[in-house]
Amino acid sequence: MNITQIVFSPTGGTQKIADIISCADKNSITKIDISDPNFDCAEIEKNSIAVIAVPSFGGRVPHAAVERIRKIKGNAAKCIIICVYGNRAYDDTLLELSDTAEESGFIVIAAVAAVAEHSIVRRFACGRPDEKDKKQLEAFAQKIFDKINNGSMEFTSKISIPGQRPYKEYGGVGFVPKAGKNCAGCGLCAPKCPVSAISKDSIKTADSAKCISCMRCVSLCPHSARQVNKVMLSAASLALKKACSARKENELFM
Repeated sequence: MNITQIVFSPTGGTQKIADIISCADKNSITKIDISDPNFDCAEIEKNSIAVIAVPSFGGRVPHAAVERIRKIKGNAAKCIIICVYGNRAYDDTLLELSDTAEESGFIVIAAVAAVAEHSIVRRFACGRPDEKDKKQLEAFAQKIFDKINNGSMEFTSKISIPGQRPYKEYGGVGFVPKAGKNCAGCGLCAPKCPVSAISKDSIKTADSAKCISCMRCVSLCPHSARQVNKVMLSAASLALKKACSARKENELFM
C-alpha cells in the first residue's frame, strides 16, 4: 500500500507530524510538497492512502494550501487529514481541511489535530512533538493502517470533526519578517517563500500583501538575518501566554 504525503510545512513542524503518522505503516512514501510555490497539480492513485497535513494559521488552513489541494485529483483515495497548531487552538482548521479534501475527491477516514512548536512565538510548545506525542500518534496511525489492511474499517459515514461553518474569518497574523544587518544577500529565502512574497531583486523586505507570516524565511536563513518586529513579538507572547502555556494534547478522530 503506497502512502502519499501532501504537506504544507513552511518550518518543518507539520512535516514532523506527517512523518510520524505515515511511517507507522512501514510502506513506501511519496511526498508532494505543496509549500513549494512552483507546485502545479497532481493526481493520486485510487488505492493509495493519502496523508494531508497543514498548519493552522489563525484557526484556518493557509489559503495557499487550500488552493493547491484543490489542484490535486483525489480519485476517491482514502486519506488521513492532519492540522498542526502551536498549542493555542485550531478552531475551524480541521473542518476546513476535511471539506477541501472531500472537494478534491478524497475520502476522509481519520483526522488528527496535533501540537508542534509555535512557529512565531517559539517558547510555546517548545520541543513538541515529544516522545509522548510520538507514541500516541504512532499507535493511532497503526490502528488505522491495521483496520485498512484487514478490511475491518467501514467508510459508510463521515467522521465527526469539530469546527463551524461558515469558518471563522481569517484576519491574518501581521508578522512580516525583514532582513537585518546580518543579511549576506544570498537570496535563499526568495525562491523558498511558499507564496512568493520575497523578490530576488529586493530580498531584505517582503510583500506584506502576500506574506502569510509562515516564518519559513526566518527558519531557513543561514545567517539568522530575518526577524519579525521584536516589540510585536513581545506583545504577541504576552497575549498568547494564558492560552498557550498549559499543555494541550493531540486530538484524534476516526
